[in-house]
Amino acid sequence: MNRLQHLQKLLAERILVLDGAMGTMIQRHRLQEADYRGLRFANTKRDLKGNNDLLVLSKPEIIETIHEAYLEAGADIISTNTFNATAISQADYGLESIVHELNLEAAKLARFACDVWTKKTPNKPRFVAGALGPTSRTASISPDVNDPSVRNVTFDQLVETYTDAIDGLVKGGADLLLNETIFDTLNAKAAIFSVEKYFDDHPQIEKLPLMISGTITDNSGRTLSGQTAEAFYASMLHANPISIGFNCALGAELLRPHLHALSKVSAIPVSCYPNAGLPNPLSETGYDEVPETTAKYLGEFARDGWVNIVGGCCGTTPDHIRAIAEQVAKYSPRLAK
Repeated sequence: MNRLQHLQKLLAERILVLDGAMGTMIQRHRLQEADYRGLRFANTKRDLKGNNDLLVLSKPEIIETIHEAYLEAGADIISTNTFNATAISQADYGLESIVHELNLEAAKLARFACDVWTKKTPNKPRFVAGALGPTSRTASISPDVNDPSVRNVTFDQLVETYTDAIDGLVKGGADLLLNETIFDTLNAKAAIFSVEKYFDDHPQIEKLPLMISGTITDNSGRTLSGQTAEAFYASMLHANPISIGFNCALGAELLRPHLHALSKVSAIPVSCYPNAGLPNPLSETGYDEVPETTAKYLGEFARDGWVNIVGGCCGTTPDHIRAIAEQVAKYSPRLAK
């Protein structure tokens, strides 16, 4: 049984649990500039504080501890710490040259943690999702309000950096790939093309399943590039993903109608891992929603038969994931249309 078949079998048996926020947990360590630099990047000219992806090299023990905490809380799938590990995003720090290494080492850290926990709980295998973030640029929308034709990234540039990241994630031991927080469908299509081309070019490597997760940016119920839930689903289906869903942004309560719309049309498993409510800069985690509240909403989604994979995004912690796992364990997974 390959990884796709294994995951499909589990998705038919129960609701799987994804991990929670990486950034929220990193913030708890109150790291300073020197922590991000470590010895290797001590003389780098640009400020590196806030480059969380870099911690897989400068503070790998922190990332490993966070993975462990989510696995102990009940996560079936943990995401690599690679949300911004693309040349486009790392250009802000002048670290484009280490993108492959970031993805490789991040996948190795997550792989080690999952292997340890799979041995502890062989009846509950754990999986590594290689995270492919949206990058910090958009291929569909002009950054210049005076010239709608302007673009600050091309499709080919996106393909190049995604391919570099994918190679690192695959060689580091990822079980599946996760194209997440999609706000621009064209960016996502570049990621999809990169995945397809990568495995076409490497036929000796087992093709990994692909999870796709978009983000609704406001109460209009649309992605930043203008798609409704149904349109987003239709435009992604050609990738034959193992699941499709939404994460981040509005929090579970406000995401409810859009997730329901997606669940009504989707012929494949549906995922949902929202923020812990709306942002609140005065809160310790930046979000107000306590674990019981987030778990209540996701439990309702599970009760109503809308989801196959659940977890948390910004503001969520291992306590959130533990509460979510307990809630959804009561319910059967969503049945495909």
